[in-house]
Amino acid sequence: MSATTLTRPAAPAPSAPPPRARRTRVLALPEARWAAGSLAAFLAALALQLCGAPGWASGTLYALAYAAGGWEPALAGLRALRERTLDVDLLMVVAALGAAAIGEVLDGALLIVIFATSGALEALATARTADSVRGLLDLAPATATRLRAGAPGADAEETVPTAELAVGDTVLVRPGERIGADGRVLDGASDVDQATITGEPLPAAKRPGDQVYAGTLNGAGALRVRVERDPADTVIARIVALVQEASETKAPTQLFVEKIEQRYAAVLVAATLLLFGVPLALGAEPADALLRAMTFMIVASPCAVVLATMPPLLSAIANAGRHGVLVKSAVVMERLGQADAVALDKTGTLTEGTPRVTEVRPLDGTGADRLLVLAAAAEHPSEHPLARAVVAAARERGLAVPAATDFTATPGVGVRAVVEGTVVAVGAPGPYRDHPAVTALETAGRTAVLVLRDGEPAGVLGLADRPRAQAAGAVRALTALTGRPPVLLTGDNPRAAARLAAEVGLTEVRGGLLPHEKAAAVHELAAGGRRVLMVGDGLNDAPALAAAHTGVAMGRAGSDLALETADAVLVHDELAAVPAVVALSRRARRLVVQNLVIAGTAIALLVVWDLAGTLPLPLGVAGHEGSTVIVGLNGLRLLRERAWQRALGNEEG
Repeated sequence: MSATTLTRPAAPAPSAPPPRARRTRVLALPEARWAAGSLAAFLAALALQLCGAPGWASGTLYALAYAAGGWEPALAGLRALRERTLDVDLLMVVAALGAAAIGEVLDGALLIVIFATSGALEALATARTADSVRGLLDLAPATATRLRAGAPGADAEETVPTAELAVGDTVLVRPGERIGADGRVLDGASDVDQATITGEPLPAAKRPGDQVYAGTLNGAGALRVRVERDPADTVIARIVALVQEASETKAPTQLFVEKIEQRYAAVLVAATLLLFGVPLALGAEPADALLRAMTFMIVASPCAVVLATMPPLLSAIANAGRHGVLVKSAVVMERLGQADAVALDKTGTLTEGTPRVTEVRPLDGTGADRLLVLAAAAEHPSEHPLARAVVAAARERGLAVPAATDFTATPGVGVRAVVEGTVVAVGAPGPYRDHPAVTALETAGRTAVLVLRDGEPAGVLGLADRPRAQAAGAVRALTALTGRPPVLLTGDNPRAAARLAAEVGLTEVRGGLLPHEKAAAVHELAAGGRRVLMVGDGLNDAPALAAAHTGVAMGRAGSDLALETADAVLVHDELAAVPAVVALSRRARRLVVQNLVIAGTAIALLVVWDLAGTLPLPLGVAGHEGSTVIVGLNGLRLLRERAWQRALGNEEG
């Protein structure tokens, strides 16, 4: 097939499954390889020691265990020391070397091995989180077929890396191929499976003028697509950037732990020196005093406390990301669970965002078709769902829509444009809200859109939208989680808002709000001591999203400003995911508390045992490092699929 012949083959191309995310193998991580080497050397040395081999043989292997497991934390600790900060890793290495200095070589090696193993587990958890992010990037193909202008009907093809595509390039997408860039269809027709981006269960029909996304799967037809976004700014790339940014941020609890860690480490060193120096000054044996001091340093080190916070939050972020909820930071994940009041937008959030024109009522003698043509022409450049519905209604009637000039849009008010020499304004009724035609439509639960021609009412359009299938269930779940029903904030007319509220189970409705009034309503809720979670999708929701304690945007239909302003994004527009991510956040917070209790209790018990009695060094090592491993593994529980399913059932425990 030539580059310009876009035909539909007789049989559909086989559907290729989306590529699976590559899972990092344990030994692919340097931390895991060094930990494995340290463990192997330790076990070999222990075997030789038990068999009565010469001391130099087991000693050499113990030295290898120390070096393999301890060089990396020692180097990191020395670098931190150069910056005048104390690192917990360095304290562990010093304690192990101190144990070896008094003849407890085996115990020191055991400490190094367990410490290196816990570090490898933490690295593996981080790598598995990164795997889920890279899996999104794998959806986009590595190469694309770019078309270069040639002789008529014979455009030249060249295969190029998708990273080299530029805005304005034209690419050819053959049947069964994955689309290599975000863009718009120039020629051809096909069905595109874009479930990975939008969550749509069925392939979407694509015709000239329709938008397509990188990483989605083309169906049986060939498409010629003009690239409209740089490869670094595609939907998939933005998703990856958001998740990576989230992984690099630290929650307030983690920041607090790190703040006290330095002071704690300084006190720990001072206490260790006193515990060694005071008994020594009172005549104790140097070996006994050093052993007790080293044991104290090991068991009192805050390794488990430092590891208590981030694994649960990062695991929750990764799990939510796999299910279409992009939480932008660990701070946001921690704050989502604090919400005790919810505000919801109407159009595009609680409803499908695809309203239809149900009635066309001319007011000045203009024919219904002519009125619809004027409105569609003025609305054509707009991205608002109501505007798309008006344009779609004109096309369904086979009406020719002329081009408009001097287009302007005012969020929450409407649009204005010049159509065939006439100034046409389309939007909220405003001062004409009491007009009989407007009142009749709104009483019937329709959204009334007023059309002005040269400043005079030309007609009214009635539009209706359907609530999302999950809207009522999400409202019930959010009510159960926060203890009060969500509040509906909408720029739509109060009657249409009240009708929708009754359908989905809402009791408090505020309609006819401008963008700044939505933000004021959020501030009003917050002034009552509430932590408000705002869910919206449009440009007019951005101020309210920014004003809320936490903002969540609908990713599929959301405007760019709403997506940037929000703290989290619902990629698939599934409302059930809102209460689910709140429940998941609360569970992550509970795990953080559990981890801090486990870590604190283990440190307290081991320190008291060491100070009040005689704590054997091996038991101290096992207790300290064991609690660290338990805390790390406890945090990783939220990576499991079952954790999300429990969250969908709104189980917080």
